[in-house]
Amino acid sequence: MKKIVEPLRSKLDIKNVELYLANKNIRNRLIFMLGINSGLRVSDILGLNVSDVRNKTHIELNEKKTGKRKRFLLNNKIKQLLDEFIENKNDNEPLFISQKNKRLDRSQVYRMLNEACREVGIDVNIGTHTMRKTFGYHHYQQFRDVALLQMIFNHSAPSITLRYIGISQDNIDRSYRMFEL
Repeated sequence: MKKIVEPLRSKLDIKNVELYLANKNIRNRLIFMLGINSGLRVSDILGLNVSDVRNKTHIELNEKKTGKRKRFLLNNKIKQLLDEFIENKNDNEPLFISQKNKRLDRSQVYRMLNEACREVGIDVNIGTHTMRKTFGYHHYQQFRDVALLQMIFNHSAPSITLRYIGISQDNIDRSYRMFEL
């Protein structure tokens, strides 16, 4: 059975991962921050080139999995991190490259996220989708708008979105905690 990865539900956990990554590798911090602030799949993050983000207010792309067009605003924090990161990079190069000067791949991001979470004491199933689910979980907690989140994720039904970000399971767990005969 495929293991289900979890969102990072605690803002303190998110901050701890960000600080850990900032102290280790600025590229990895940016990948994490872009993932949790955009809701993009890791394949779409890793497919970006410098020209896709330089002097841009929005990122526009065709999602690799669905082929659907996606356009979203870069918030101030991500814009600042991106501007610093790409300062001396060429427009035609991949945004995220490995030490071997190749486009970074998802397995490297998987290892980076798992190491960071382990090092800061997070003990849930972590995967590259953790970033996307973290975005969704906190977006829902802040705005309580499942229809908007469903559109952002291109899901076919609100129930899929709620299950995807772990809200359905949270609600079930809460009901069991409150129920007693």
